[in-house]
Parts: sequence; structure tokens; C-alpha cells
Amino acid sequence: METVLVLLHVCFAIAIVALVLMQRSEGGGLGLGGGGGGGGGAGSMGGLMSSRGTANLLTRATAIVAALFFASSLALSILVANTSGPTSIVDDIPTTTGTTAPVDDETGLPSVPVGE
Repeated sequence: METVLVLLHVCFAIAIVALVLMQRSEGGGLGLGGGGGGGGGAGSMGGLMSSRGTANLLTRATAIVAALFFASSLALSILVANTSGPTSIVDDIPTTTGTTAPVDDETGLPSVPVGE
């Protein structure tokens, strides 16, 4: 279930980016003003829709995909919050006992190997 939601979430994110990039810049943030680069007019989309109709379609599609992205974000956060399991990867580390260094009987200090 989580995998499906993550895949949908990624698809929604890519769709939002694509839809936003397809829209024409109104503020002239790229220095193109209102009439340059994007090409609009009555000839866009093969004369099927006007530039205003295309803008309305892209705006609505962006809003719908954004709402789906928001819903999938909420669903993923609820799913992860309700998952029962270790809260930290440190909890998964097995503890080992009896791994102390060998002790010299005469001095009581750890013995150190001496080279020959």
C-alpha cells in the first residue's frame, strides 16, 4: 500500500511540475513580457481552444493535481505515523556480550600480543 502511494505521490509531483511549466508567464518574470516566448493567440492547440480556454484548462488541471498531491501527502504521513516498528535503527543493532580483551593473570591488565 505504501509503495503504491509513494509512486502516485511521485507521479503527482511530476505532473505538477509539467503543468506549471506549460503555463504562460503572466508576470514577465523571465523578461519576455506578455507576448513573447510562449506563443499564444488563436492558433495555439491547432485552433481547438482559445488562449484563455487553454489557460483555464491548465489552471484547473494544476489545481486538481495539487489537491491530489496534498491528499497523498496526508495519506502517507498518516500511514507512516501509524506504523508499528522500531523508532530508531539503533534499536535493531544486536547487543553482544563477552567480547572483552584477554586479561593477563599476573598483572590483571589486558594482555598485548608481543611481536617476535
